Amino acid sequence: MTDAAPRALWAGRTLALVGILLVAANLRTAVAALSPIVTQISVDVPLGAVAIGVLGMLPPVCFAVFGIFTPVFTRRVGLEQVLVLALIAMLAGHAVRGLSGSVGMLLLGSVITFAGLGIGNVLLPPLVKKYFPDRVGLVTSLYVTMMSLSTLLPPLVAVPVADAAGWRVSLGLWMLPALIALVPWITMLVRHRAQGVAGPVPEEAEPALLGRIWHSSVAWAIAVVFAASSLNAYAMFAWLPQLLIQTAGVTPAQAGTLLSLYAAVGLPCALVIPYFTVRLKNVGVLVYIGVLAFLVGYLGLLLAPTVLTFVWVFFAGLGPLFFPLALVLINLRTRTHEGSVALSGFVQSVGYTIGALGPLTVGLLHQLTGGWTWPLVFLIGTALAVTFAGAVLSRPHLLEDDLAR
Repeated sequence: MTDAAPRALWAGRTLALVGILLVAANLRTAVAALSPIVTQISVDVPLGAVAIGVLGMLPPVCFAVFGIFTPVFTRRVGLEQVLVLALIAMLAGHAVRGLSGSVGMLLLGSVITFAGLGIGNVLLPPLVKKYFPDRVGLVTSLYVTMMSLSTLLPPLVAVPVADAAGWRVSLGLWMLPALIALVPWITMLVRHRAQGVAGPVPEEAEPALLGRIWHSSVAWAIAVVFAASSLNAYAMFAWLPQLLIQTAGVTPAQAGTLLSLYAAVGLPCALVIPYFTVRLKNVGVLVYIGVLAFLVGYLGLLLAPTVLTFVWVFFAGLGPLFFPLALVLINLRTRTHEGSVALSGFVQSVGYTIGALGPLTVGLLHQLTGGWTWPLVFLIGTALAVTFAGAVLSRPHLLEDDLAR
């Protein structure tokens, strides 16, 4: 935590602010750009339920794996340099996805893209800390908003662009934001090359603490909340358009719009949930609200998909309020900085690993049953499982207290 006096947001750091926001604008485009145009892609590259499920599970897997190794990269190369490499990976991945002639090539392009996204996820907080120590809250809010927009826009434009110019253009056009995001960071590297400026490295917790954390009920409760958000969100990004087309009778364009609605609900949640998490004495209430939202959304899609479809999608999109809730609880339920770092690593590694199972499991259940009843029942079950976490988090005890027992 720095005590630097606030100064003008743009004063001497315009490139850094623009660069941070442009990176954030790229961090979810590849996640939401593919599923609305699966039908068009399948004409040239046959995609079965398993392939779509694997594509859906790749984001959380890559976020977990490359997020773990990013601190190693930054120690050896430097913060801004690694970010440039991540943007180049995004650029190359989008190109490979757009040029894909086989499932294998599409998977390879996706892995490259999501690797860049995973590294970017980890690098943005230290970049904010380095360039805006006096405006951490404001700049963090700005880049989280940009991330939400990067989830919201791709489903809106994917189908129209695919209809007008082909699915390859629809996937490949996201090279442009990545290319634009490179400009301020390359400019900064060239301008400050002689100074050899190095960025802060994400800190690591003590290995002994990481070993003991597996026995903490607080850690597991927050990890379950994070995992439920990840599992359900990535399952929906992978499968919601197909589910709506087949059960609600909507067009691919309408399904893309509804997927954008699903993503858009996360924007107000990101702004409101942290506020209430800090102020509520019993945060278990927020957990139960999220569970209820999931239940209303999924039961609506299961029992009456053609009636008030947008309402069911809205409630299903409200359920992932678990994501900002878990991020805030990582700091609220730890007493020490080391505990916060350890809890963050535990929650995100466990959460993204479990979350990767969502798209694949939904895909397998859909393929085995030929319908959407059992996939939705599975998602309902994952939501109900979070209720035990709400009971644990209702008690205001800290991670360090757990580990001291």
